Amino acid sequence: MTIKTTILIGFIGLKFLLQFLLLSSEYDLQRDEYLHLDQANHLAWGYLSVPPFTSWTSYIVQVLGNSIFWVKFFPALYGALTIFVVWKAIEELGGNLFALILGATCVLFSALLRLNTLYQPNSFDVLSWTVLYFILLKYIKTDDSKWLYIGATVFAIGFLNKYNIVFLLIGLLPSLLLTEHRKIFLRPTLYFAILLGLVLILPNLVWQYNNNFPVFLHLKQLAETQLVNVNRLDFLKNQLLFFFGSLLVLFSSFYALLFYKPFSKYKLFFFSIIFTLTAFIYFKAKDYYAIGIYPIYIAFGSVYLADILIDGWKKYLQIVAIAVPLILFIPIFNVGFPNKSPEYIIQHSENYKKLGMLRWEDGKDHELPQDFADMLGWKELTVKVDSIYSKLPNKERTLILCDNYGQAGAINFYSSQKLRAVSFNADYIEWFDLTKKYENLIRVKEAEEVNVELHETSPFFETSLIVGSITNKYSREFGTGIFVFTGAKIDIRQRIKNEIAEKKNYH
Repeated sequence: MTIKTTILIGFIGLKFLLQFLLLSSEYDLQRDEYLHLDQANHLAWGYLSVPPFTSWTSYIVQVLGNSIFWVKFFPALYGALTIFVVWKAIEELGGNLFALILGATCVLFSALLRLNTLYQPNSFDVLSWTVLYFILLKYIKTDDSKWLYIGATVFAIGFLNKYNIVFLLIGLLPSLLLTEHRKIFLRPTLYFAILLGLVLILPNLVWQYNNNFPVFLHLKQLAETQLVNVNRLDFLKNQLLFFFGSLLVLFSSFYALLFYKPFSKYKLFFFSIIFTLTAFIYFKAKDYYAIGIYPIYIAFGSVYLADILIDGWKKYLQIVAIAVPLILFIPIFNVGFPNKSPEYIIQHSENYKKLGMLRWEDGKDHELPQDFADMLGWKELTVKVDSIYSKLPNKERTLILCDNYGQAGAINFYSSQKLRAVSFNADYIEWFDLTKKYENLIRVKEAEEVNVELHETSPFFETSLIVGSITNKYSREFGTGIFVFTGAKIDIRQRIKNEIAEKKNYH
């Protein structure tokens, strides 16, 4: 085994170790993770929230036992593979051992450590971007058409994971036209590769068509509820934070792509990042959508710095270049991960506020970062629902109806009785079992609507009672109420059908 391989294995091992060490057992999973994991129970070629790839991974997690270890393993794996691809890109660019170590250090000690703690499509999205850029590099270097087919396949898989990868093409196409690589559009191979990509994503496109293109509904909801609070200036500012310790390497790559002769044929990468970021800004995208752009530029910057820091006293700057990402990561370690208790975060809130971490999607500052608040209260909710369910008469005829996908997904994940909660929110609207005639209803209601639930629902049941709530004051779900209704006076399946139809017609 060569020294390069040994060092690479060391980086990958450290990556996995950190991903598990940076999580405190005080926190549950994050609300989005429950939804993605529940998709394994409803495999399809598409969902209202995401394309199908995550559900395939969730199915593997389920086969492996559905433990927290495997839930966290896969985003860590995708992060480790991102390091591997950047390592191979540096080798393709002729980088030496210093360049390899610098590049791996920059990718390891970055926002990817936070991103890769969450079981969401984002980790694989970043990997997809990095692999696709690497394939472009290989195509430019070799002029071998096979890379077009490989690129089409990778794009298709990335598309089936997260539609965000379309922004890569939005940035890449005008960049090709501005450089000598525009000749690619004269190659018939390109169009055969595009056809291959379309064939691979066709099942998802057919699913979108058959379901009236819910992706546009999802984008509309994002624009109305979340993206409306996105500040374009904050978007740009936060781009500097994702790889804060690697800014020297990144800015070196931009300079090198424009002026460093060995990189002259890769100049389109410079234009690509400009066009891609411009598109993100125009559409008021969330800042983390753009994270996948940067790993490949770390490869270019690392090779360039390795080429200029080779003589005399400059060699000592190699140690500084490697140390900077690690040193600047230390303060991020103290605030960027759910490894501190809620009480600690509140006591040191200024450290979080100045980094913008207390601002939620509603545009307001709160006590905890939103993701951290989204990791609390779920086990408490499930224990209480399990307890209520076990005491009900005819409990097999009980509908567990939640207000949002986090509540439903958490109950389905943690329940010791294998309960199947549903909601009119997100993908759950498609997952109601209407073959049963329900006699009981367990209703999980968000805090701001708790006061009206008994008044609205009790007329349809013989008995009505509020039996509990989420009491963890740090949870985003604090105050969420749990109601139980027994002895249905009507067949509530028709009301469910009406509600589903109303929501679909509204959208």
